[in-house]
Amino acid sequence: MRAAIDDYLATPASLRCDPETIIFMEREQNRLSYGISESVAEFDQWKEWGHDGALSATAWIDTVCHLPKNEARAQVRRGKALPGLPLAAAAWAKGDIGAAQVDVLIKAKRPVTEDALAGAESYLVQAGIDMKFASFCGVVAYWEQMADQDGTDEAALAREARRDAYLVPSPDGYLGKMNFDVIGGAIVAKEHKRIADELFEADWAEAKERLGRDPHVDDLARTPAQRRADAMIEMAVRSASTPAGAQRPEPLFSVLIDYPTLFGRISQLEQGPVVAPGSLLSWLDTANFERIVFGPDKRGECSKTSRFFTGATRRVIETRDLECQHPFCDLSAEKCQIDHIVPFSEGGLTEQLNAQVLCGPHNRMRYERPPPDG
Repeated sequence: MRAAIDDYLATPASLRCDPETIIFMEREQNRLSYGISESVAEFDQWKEWGHDGALSATAWIDTVCHLPKNEARAQVRRGKALPGLPLAAAAWAKGDIGAAQVDVLIKAKRPVTEDALAGAESYLVQAGIDMKFASFCGVVAYWEQMADQDGTDEAALAREARRDAYLVPSPDGYLGKMNFDVIGGAIVAKEHKRIADELFEADWAEAKERLGRDPHVDDLARTPAQRRADAMIEMAVRSASTPAGAQRPEPLFSVLIDYPTLFGRISQLEQGPVVAPGSLLSWLDTANFERIVFGPDKRGECSKTSRFFTGATRRVIETRDLECQHPFCDLSAEKCQIDHIVPFSEGGLTEQLNAQVLCGPHNRMRYERPPPDG
């Protein structure tokens, strides 16, 4: 193994940067991580670490191999879980999935879901093989809601209870951290992004007037990090400026369901995260809900609300696609454009079935002329 790695590293990086080599090495790295976890689990079981006076395999690996304790624990955990996830283990050993997918499946395996997981393992592993990681996590989250409806609601409420935010003075200013549940985080993130976008537009307009041309990003007065920080300050300023007794704005939740589950569980926010229905209960009397139902042909019906979004057709397309539809892009739909699948100039209709979400670069890429031959 060492000789093979030496040969690989002896090859100039410029000669091993083609797509086929990258795919091959990523798969082989998955296979190696499978083997390591398998070995570490055996190492833990046979207590080989005790000969040196260590109290656990994790402590031994941390001391001798200088691996963070959380990663050492993860290796032991994965190795011990492999016998109970035979199909996932086989896919990992082949390099079809990696440690990240295995961790998601291990987390989903609990006493109440164990039997159901045995029957669904093939389907979930195939999702891990075929899908982007975020989409795979969504599939597993949906499956968990069906396998343990009460448990997922309780877990969502527990996550909400762990919410925390702090901002403390330090010699260099103020340092802080925020930790929200899915819904609370969505409310904060949406407003923060709205203000950050306002600041970007202001910076762009100022630079354009100053330079007499469309500016480049480097020409703007603030960096993205500075705008994000200033947006947080602006949120506080606007909050302090709100008159006493002013009417509080009501959050809007866009909840996505497809036709077969219309009478089932509501479980996905517009931004993509899967949520347990129980976590929505506390918001029922303080928020607006927008209902968008997708039929078998992926055509959506958007409920009316008294809030914004004047273009219902565009709204449905955004919530249907969620992100740029190019396979190598995951930019959120709200930052993208709506593109005609069959171009309008070629008779394509402006309707849902002929529309897709594409980011600006990938939308333009569709209409770029190929380079001339020769």
